[in-house]
Amino acid sequence: MAETWVNTPGDTPTDAPPDTSADTPGDTPPDTSADTPGDTPPGTAPDTPGDTPTGTTPGTPPGTSPGTDFHLELSGEGSLRAQLMHALQEAIRSGRLAPGTRLPPYRSLAGDLGIARNTVAAAYAELVEEGWLTARQGSGTRVARRTTPLHPDLERRPQRRMRRRLVHDLMPSSPDAAAFPRAAWVTSVRSAVAAAPNDAFGVGDPRGRVELRETLAEYLARARGVRTEPDRIVVCSGFAHALELLGGVLKGTVAVESYGLDFHRGILHEAGLRTAPLTVDSSGARIDELPGTGAGTVLLTPAHQFPTGGPLHPDRRTAVVDWARSHGGVLVEDDYDGEFRYDRQPVGAVQGLDPDRVVYIGSTSKSLSPALRLGWMVLPGWLVDDVLAVKGPREMWSGVLDQLTLADFIARGAYDRHLRQMRLHYRRRRDQLARMIAERAPHIKVSGVAAGLHAVLELPDNTEELALHAARRQGLALDGLHAYRHPDSTVPQRDGLVIGYGTPPDHAFAAALDALCLALPDPPQDEPVPRRVRGRRGGRPPE
Repeated sequence: MAETWVNTPGDTPTDAPPDTSADTPGDTPPDTSADTPGDTPPGTAPDTPGDTPTGTTPGTPPGTSPGTDFHLELSGEGSLRAQLMHALQEAIRSGRLAPGTRLPPYRSLAGDLGIARNTVAAAYAELVEEGWLTARQGSGTRVARRTTPLHPDLERRPQRRMRRRLVHDLMPSSPDAAAFPRAAWVTSVRSAVAAAPNDAFGVGDPRGRVELRETLAEYLARARGVRTEPDRIVVCSGFAHALELLGGVLKGTVAVESYGLDFHRGILHEAGLRTAPLTVDSSGARIDELPGTGAGTVLLTPAHQFPTGGPLHPDRRTAVVDWARSHGGVLVEDDYDGEFRYDRQPVGAVQGLDPDRVVYIGSTSKSLSPALRLGWMVLPGWLVDDVLAVKGPREMWSGVLDQLTLADFIARGAYDRHLRQMRLHYRRRRDQLARMIAERAPHIKVSGVAAGLHAVLELPDNTEELALHAARRQGLALDGLHAYRHPDSTVPQRDGLVIGYGTPPDHAFAAALDALCLALPDPPQDEPVPRRVRGRRGGRPPE
């Protein structure tokens, strides 16, 4: 069995002795000393100088070309030509060699496999005749673009029912990806890399780069009212990562809001923690229910409850801090979109009321992009060592270059400028959503404060499932409120749609809202329908 990684012709030593070993009778033509025109079988493109470019040129299909590695394994019975043909057929059949992929010149492949050049040329020629490969002068030998599948059995498999095509994405909490500040970020990348000390490219501090922690301490104090020092900040890859780390430290029961992400509850459950729901009303979580849960920790979204959309009332902010002090408890504050308040100045973080009883968690997933995988925990001093012990001395951290870039991005004021621009952008979108609902479905209320990247549409009782089905028929991706309700909650279910207005591109946002209005349920029969909205939804003709 011969197995090789094939490189470029330049990778084969020039002083390597020629391979004069014969394959099986008939595999080696009489003259193997030179690749003359007569040595190239019919249908195989000759290896001219133009066939071996020094690099991939524009328009070259993805895949193998001279200069790239190419893995082949010769095994089985028969001549080397037969083994080579079988290896190439299997690579094409399995999809490793995609249609249009350029194969190495046969001289290069023969040298790396250690077999005669005309053996490779003969294998290429036969595969061209069989339709596996194509060969053109000046273009080399490539995998054929077949019109029929290589696996006939695939045609006999039952076809899955086609899913309805997604046209508009209104899933909540996703930012506008097109608004990422690319130019400013690139400027910070260059600046950060140029100024980075040598130790930044070695094994780092599990707390995160000190440049970012110092910058975050200053920014969070200024913008969110957080009181901390750099040594009490631990950089992580986002809120979920932070919650996983805390799951290895916390014990017992964690009180959570009755409406929230089941993904977050799942992280706590996997850590062996129990979750107990707190009723959520228009003033946020009911803090007075905390003593009855037996919890030592409470997880809240005080600035903008997710998904119902209200802030935690000032009296309840004070009450939860008092509970933590009197019971030796901990508040985990999820400040996932705390910077985005549109009708007034953003509410400051609860952490500022008692830094020794509150774990503050933030990230760039909503403010910049979830692709960055950057977040931070501001910890009470007594929790830092325990969290670092769970995190470990290496590996479980975000990329250092991204940390340095974010530090520069914040320090030069680009982060503040970006947030100001996005507040205006998202406020216009939320206003447009509220205006269209008021005009075309006035029986449906847009609830929650003007903040964040989502809003909740309050629906008539027992209409949420029908609205979700209608939304799917319109090609809409969105969530209902039922999906966020804690399974152990005793509060009555609310019907509603959680609408994210950050994701659709500008040119498609109006069409997305139009499709949304077509999916909304009609008002209850005993509720009069304003004349202006009749016949505007669900395809109903005017009455």
